[in-house]
Amino acid sequence: MILVTGATGLNGSELVRRLSAMGIPVRALVRSATRAQGFSSLPKVEIVEGDMERPETLTRALQGVDRAMLISSSDPAMLEVQSNFIEAARKAGVKHVVKLSGIMPDLDSPFRFARMHGEIERRLEASGMAFTHLRSGEFMHAYFRQVPSIVARGAFFLPMEDAKIASIDIGDLAEFAAAVLTGSGHEGKIYPLTGPEALSMTEVAEKLSAATGKMIQYVNVAPEEAKRAQLAAGVPPFTADALAELFAERRKGKEAQVSPVIQTVFGRRATPFDEFAMRNAAIFRGEQAAPKV
Repeated sequence: MILVTGATGLNGSELVRRLSAMGIPVRALVRSATRAQGFSSLPKVEIVEGDMERPETLTRALQGVDRAMLISSSDPAMLEVQSNFIEAARKAGVKHVVKLSGIMPDLDSPFRFARMHGEIERRLEASGMAFTHLRSGEFMHAYFRQVPSIVARGAFFLPMEDAKIASIDIGDLAEFAAAVLTGSGHEGKIYPLTGPEALSMTEVAEKLSAATGKMIQYVNVAPEEAKRAQLAAGVPPFTADALAELFAERRKGKEAQVSPVIQTVFGRRATPFDEFAMRNAAIFRGEQAAPKV
């Protein structure tokens, strides 16, 4: 049995759907079954309630599980909840845990979530279970956060200067994760995962313009201005501080390197941003609701 945590999130739900389509039995860990009603019609999917903040609730979820996909939200509790899960999985006899990590985990990073990912990876490696780290670059779906500004002002505003970033389609990430969870030979491996190209925000704007048929511009803003706008929009101070740290690292080029892993390990091409933009053109034009990211 394969268990997927964070199953109602963007990445977890995509992975559950992929495994179901493959005919693979999968158990979706959710905090509330009412939020997972979309899984009820999927074959081979079992929904189980549990909360990684309360490890005593994970016993039933982990019963009979051989492999698990570890995903949770990037929030102040990430280190605690993922560490809780690792210990609970170890006690339950799980053989292999695949962790969705960040592209730049580092115990000494200025970016708090990179430090957390680095520590979680360390704890998983020390657990005695087999592990695989999927170190993902920025999700292309993150640009859905810019839709309100794109629709209202024909522009998006980020503190990126002219730095480039190699984003990945979550469909590629889910397909890669499904292959690791159902395949062999991935134990102890670390896979950096990105799309096939590193793009500046000006290039992203050009590709969105081509896909939507509307002129969309990228406007660089100062880090302080971006943070003020986030706080004014109701973003919690912890998250605003974390975003400031993240964009500072991105401006240094920390997410600009393109990884060939999707091609070299599984022999398939990663989705280019043009395809993502064309597939979601109606969302970027404001004609369809964007998924929550």
